[in-house]
This record gives sequence, structure tokens and C-alpha cells, in this order.
Amino acid sequence: MDYGSKKVTAVAIKMALSESREEELSMKKENLAIGIRSAGVDYGGEFINSVQKIVERTVVAAKREGIIKDNHAEEGAVAGATREALSQIMPKAIGLNVGGKIGIARYKDHLSVAIFFCIGLLHLDEVGIGLGHRAV
Repeated sequence: MDYGSKKVTAVAIKMALSESREEELSMKKENLAIGIRSAGVDYGGEFINSVQKIVERTVVAAKREGIIKDNHAEEGAVAGATREALSQIMPKAIGLNVGGKIGIARYKDHLSVAIFFCIGLLHLDEVGIGLGHRAV
């Protein structure tokens, strides 16, 4: 089967929506069985101060899970897709805390990053999802 950006992005979203480490690992195995490499990264903190850390953690996770190789072009693709996803959440998140998960998926030259965060103060949360895609 040959998958395109829609399928790869759907996998990234599902990884970002996974509710436990066990569910994430199970999904990772299922995705790998169909040729899609994937990973999930938990994150929480104050949004503005966290942007650089979120990008770095996403790149490190993508390398650690074998989604990308250790080279400038592939690291840049993950960083760019992550920044795109963050830019879609930014209007809701400026000045507030965020917490949630980042999903990463790749099939051949399609690379997607999905970020699903609860945004807010205390129990007064908003939710947001951002997506980024790159061709590597």
C-alpha cells in the first residue's frame, strides 16, 4: 500500500490523541506493521517559554524512534512541521499554560507532526490541535 499525506497526518493525530503510554506503544506497533513510523511525546508548561523545548523534544523523539536520520535536512523538516503546528495553536495559547501530546508520523517522504494541547489556567481549559506536514 502507498500512503499519502492524509494517512500520515491521520496517524500523527491519533498518536497525539493517545491517552496512555501503553496505547501509544500499541499504535506504534500497528503503524510500523503497515510501514508508517510514529512516535508520541508528552509535554506541558508555559507556552511562550516552551516553544524551543517543544521543537527540540520533537526532533529528538523523531531521531530516537528512527523516524528521521541524523542529518540537517530531516531534522529541519521535523522542526519546520513542529513550528507550523505550534503557529496554529499560538493565538489561543499566548501567555497560558499548555499540556498534552505531540504525535509524529512518517511514511517515505511524508512527515507529519500533530500537537494536541489543553490550554489554560487551572481547570478552565481550552483545547487546540495544530498540524504540520513536510516532504522529506
